[in-house]
Amino acid sequence: MIDIRFLRENPEVARASQRARQADENLIDEIIAADETRRATLIAFEDARAEQKSISRNIGKATPEERAEILSKAKELAEQVKELEVKANLANEAFTTAMFKLPNLIEDGVPQGGEDDFQVLKEVGTIRDFAKEGFTPKDHLDIAEGLDLIDMARGTKISGSRFYFLKGLGARLELALLTAAADQAEKYGFQMLTTPTLVNPEIMGGTGFLGAHADEIYYLPADDLYLTGTSEVALAGYHKDEIIDLSAGPKRYMGWSTCYRREAGSYGKDTRGIIRVHQFNKVEMFSYCDPAQASEEHDRFLAWEEEMIAKAELPYRVIVTAAGDLGSSAAKKYDCEAWLPTQNRYMEVTSTSNCTTFQARRLNTRFRTENGTATVATLNGTLATTRWLVAMLENHQQPDGSLYVPEALRPYLGGREVIS
Repeated sequence: MIDIRFLRENPEVARASQRARQADENLIDEIIAADETRRATLIAFEDARAEQKSISRNIGKATPEERAEILSKAKELAEQVKELEVKANLANEAFTTAMFKLPNLIEDGVPQGGEDDFQVLKEVGTIRDFAKEGFTPKDHLDIAEGLDLIDMARGTKISGSRFYFLKGLGARLELALLTAAADQAEKYGFQMLTTPTLVNPEIMGGTGFLGAHADEIYYLPADDLYLTGTSEVALAGYHKDEIIDLSAGPKRYMGWSTCYRREAGSYGKDTRGIIRVHQFNKVEMFSYCDPAQASEEHDRFLAWEEEMIAKAELPYRVIVTAAGDLGSSAAKKYDCEAWLPTQNRYMEVTSTSNCTTFQARRLNTRFRTENGTATVATLNGTLATTRWLVAMLENHQQPDGSLYVPEALRPYLGGREVIS
């Protein structure tokens, strides 16, 4: 949620953000009008209630001749106060509904446009020339099945399409990757949390996930709970309605969780194997910090993601996501995309978002300042996830069908250099 005072004073900034997102800029005028109605009805209600209290205090002082008139006036005011309270509540609901439609305001430097309008910041690593090496690369599923690392058929039999079993060293490789990420996060001061994967509507909505992409979320109506697609949701709600201490710097958490996504509308090559699946595991970084430090913290998150990708020895690029492709909570997002040889393209493996005060304002998370309290900023970033196995299988395959194990992951796999 955006600070309404900022919208009143800077409506054109908000309109420009909406245009960059390819969203409705008229929403800003709707919000400002709803805010004016909300404030006017609240003032009318409070004035009438104050007058009602004043008259009520005078009843005991009134003469018998005055009492009947005062009682009549008090009764009339009581009805008026009830009506004005209903109007004030309805106006406040209309204002809140309008505010919840508004996504975060983008930061300077975020490209305008949609999914294809990203900005490439850099490309890192060397893309293998398989033709020069004398063999045609297999896709990740063929390699994994050849090494008995994944069983898609039985996953489908048990749960339906896009479910799977990781087997033997396939499961161990995922665990190695996630554990290496957890170790790195701990090194940089993150406290590890295994998070709930079912959350209530207030937390899911507060993090901004019940907007345009709500159809991606699994919902359990019997319990009124949502399955989370990232531990970011639980981590953002961790300090709901709290005032936290940031005197020692950002408060950082690392969430380890299974994640669930419906992946509605996914099609084509992304549905083969484990690129886009309904269930996966992920290590997620999350930070609460002073808004003045959020941009620097965002850069640190990106650097830590790149450090982890280097441990997996993957060629990748870094992009700034265009405004129209941002989630509603993000003011700016970097993606790291690993090279996928068999599809001759880059594939997202990490993202990190600066959500500024958007989530924390909804969830009422503040920190102490010299002058009282203020809303914190929140940031999130992927440090490792099951999808990384796709890029590792394809980039590290060998001509004999075996799989090279990156040096940094070998200690987590009993020292294995190759899976064969």
